[in-house]
Amino acid sequence: MSTRILAITHPGGGTSGVFHDGARAAGRTIEEWTPAERPAPPRALAAYGGLLVLGGEQNVCERDRYPYLTAELELIGDWLAGGRPLLGVCLGAQLIAEAGGGAVVRADERELGWLDVERLPAGDEDALLGFGAPRLTALQWHSYAVEPPPGAVALARSPVCVQAYRRGEAWGVQYHPEVTAQILEDWIAELLEDPGEVSAEQSAQRLRAGVLDGSLERWNAHGRELFSRFAARVG
Repeated sequence: MSTRILAITHPGGGTSGVFHDGARAAGRTIEEWTPAERPAPPRALAAYGGLLVLGGEQNVCERDRYPYLTAELELIGDWLAGGRPLLGVCLGAQLIAEAGGGAVVRADERELGWLDVERLPAGDEDALLGFGAPRLTALQWHSYAVEPPPGAVALARSPVCVQAYRRGEAWGVQYHPEVTAQILEDWIAELLEDPGEVSAEQSAQRLRAGVLDGSLERWNAHGRELFSRFAARVG
């Protein structure tokens, strides 16, 4: 089976970031594809051994506004049925849940910034998440959350919602382990330009503080290890 991994990206959602490092460490490669800009992936889906679905500004409930999300859900549903390795991040985790028969709901509160995530007992034994400390300071940026699909097991959570789950060879994480300093700065710039973000400056200061105090550096190491574990399952 191919060692290539297809990464679905979305407008405003950044790129695979430090996941490229994790892929290289496992002898795999990531090819990125933005369905909003190009209807077909760079290669036939059979050419890929793994699928990564990243985040974005869009929400699963906005399929009328973003019709490419409907096509993505169909692709993800087919991928789930095939049993090949699949990882979703934030919006990606929500799309996997929706495609697999779970649900996406508005979170009780928005999670934006460097926030605590606790690994659950099932996560301690998990092939992807079962390393490092059981409590993480994770980068979060979302207003929706998942109700994992039938047959899935929750691997981590915060006081607000489930943060990671697994069903078979499919994983979803609500936080953003892929984000580099440049991706984060791009997102902060967009945040500051949004007239609806009344506390944008305070949020930006808290996010940038995580770069200065070493949180991002530690988080990047976590993201590399997580993805190298995922990539090792590909092919």
